Amino acid sequence: MRPTRPCCHTCLVRCLLVDDNGAFIETARLLLAREGVVVAGTASSIAEALRQASALRPDVVLVDIALGDENGFDLARRLAGGDTGADLAVIMISTRAGADYADMVADSPAAGFLAKDELSAVAIQRILGRA
Repeated sequence: MRPTRPCCHTCLVRCLLVDDNGAFIETARLLLAREGVVVAGTASSIAEALRQASALRPDVVLVDIALGDENGFDLARRLAGGDTGADLAVIMISTRAGADYADMVADSPAAGFLAKDELSAVAIQRILGRA
């Protein structure tokens, strides 16, 4: 188990952002940086995300559910299962509403779900139990 850092809504969280939409990645990176979240890396595929997660050891990985031809839930299982050498916190993200994925998120190892239009440092902290 990783040691937890004392945290408040303004503390830094290091995240890995996994999405196949380059425009969203850049927008999310800017938004999160303004709110004190460090986007330590980005990836657009499962293989790339596993490499980045292993190298960067982020506090949380934000994973798009519809990851191109791949499934974000497959990545979440691999990240939580230790394929990177660590049991990482995963938050699933999508442009669709959380209700559309509620059962799948509940059955996954993900800590929670965020709609992309609700992405914020506070929302990440809340899901991680730090807010």
